Amino acid sequence: MMKSTITKVAGLLMLTAVLLIGCGGNSDNNSENDNAQKKEQELTEFEITHGIGPVKEEITIGEIDAELAKEGMRVFDMKCGACHKLDKRYVGPPLGGIMNARSPAYVMNMILNPDEMLKKHPVAKSLVTEYPTRMTNQQLTREKARAVVEYLAQESQ
Repeated sequence: MMKSTITKVAGLLMLTAVLLIGCGGNSDNNSENDNAQKKEQELTEFEITHGIGPVKEEITIGEIDAELAKEGMRVFDMKCGACHKLDKRYVGPPLGGIMNARSPAYVMNMILNPDEMLKKHPVAKSLVTEYPTRMTNQQLTREKARAVVEYLAQESQ
């Protein structure tokens, strides 16, 4: 009788240990999720709306500057067109209407700082799940990125 009670207690202790060890593995995942949420919460309101990068002020687009848009088209064709099309999904998302969905500063920050955007910005991070090929930094100047934004704004009309 005593032996069967000891066996049952030992069995319960082993089962409890297995359950605790098994449940303990999830704490790392929870910790990673908590860290990711904390990083997102660390973004400023400006960064949530306009992205993370060198553009720290809102950019407004008034009347389209035809010369700047023409330069932007040239840069887009040379640097962006291998992965992006305006009207259809390709390696990256279609960009024809992007200026209706994102701010000019956001688009510029994505162009100028794709690595950090893909790591920290919730919208950019969500694109990685849909488009597994990560955007590479094309080493554009701020002026060239602004020209691309002008071109995309022209195409979004």
